[in-house]
Amino acid sequence: MTRPTADLGTDLAGVTLPSPVLTAAGCGGTGRELEPYLDLSRLGAFTTRTLTLDRRPGAPTPRLVATPGGVLSDTGGQNPGIQGFLAAELPWLAQQGVRTIVSLAGLTLAEWAELARHAGAAPGVTAVEVELSGRYAGGPSLDLEPFGAAKAVHVVRREVPRGVPVLAKLTPGSQLVDVARAVVKEGADGLVVGHGVPALAFDPVTLTPLLGGGSPSLSGPAVLPVAVRAVAEVHAALPGVPVVGAGGVRTGADALQLLLAGAAAVAVGTALLADPGAPDRIADELAGLLAEHDLTRPADAVGLGHTVLEGEHA
Repeated sequence: MTRPTADLGTDLAGVTLPSPVLTAAGCGGTGRELEPYLDLSRLGAFTTRTLTLDRRPGAPTPRLVATPGGVLSDTGGQNPGIQGFLAAELPWLAQQGVRTIVSLAGLTLAEWAELARHAGAAPGVTAVEVELSGRYAGGPSLDLEPFGAAKAVHVVRREVPRGVPVLAKLTPGSQLVDVARAVVKEGADGLVVGHGVPALAFDPVTLTPLLGGGSPSLSGPAVLPVAVRAVAEVHAALPGVPVVGAGGVRTGADALQLLLAGAAAVAVGTALLADPGAPDRIADELAGLLAEHDLTRPADAVGLGHTVLEGEHA
């Protein structure tokens, strides 16, 4: 007997996607690296490396190290710059029919505006992600400070055509809901909630940091509960705003947790390192789990965990 599955069609800020499973920024390379392992046309969307105005060579190697809870990383924001991406990478993605979310990071409002103009005018761009952590552009963090984050999003939204959603990427923290409200007020069509957690590890032989000189972050299974909690907080405060939940997704069950917390879609990152075909598998597992619970589509699960909690405390 064939196991029933749900229809994975998803609406994200007005854009129709075939699946709620996306790749996270920076984790899928240029897309070409995934193509032998993954049907890119089945992806909800491919999120690019975070792009800066000028090319950045990135941090010295090593940039990744395994830990018991996931991966410690510090890439230094390596990327070809916005013009290099538009010339060499976006055309290939468009030829494959990939829905592409372009992740951007600026140092100044003028840089944000220029980045947004280039990305917004390029054919083949599905959405723009505003990376506010500062770790990729080498500037201050804006995603923990409502006013700075709101100014950046305001500039990007002004420059990007209305048919292209602007998604603000936020880091979990005490100011998360305040920042979320601020960026939505300034035009963010949706939010990406979840990020690597600042972390540090030492080599017991050399007594030096395993990754030196930068700002390492921990991603992978250990951060999933952090992401679930953060998504739940944002959804409770802004239930009408679409959220992409990011952090530690390896299975369909992980993805379902984020949907129950309030995410409309999920981003897969670290899992790609060990299993480049993970998004296809996760989508299939999620479809089966939804059907098992008599849910016909991902939207039926969005925020359902809040209803369960409210019922338990009634």
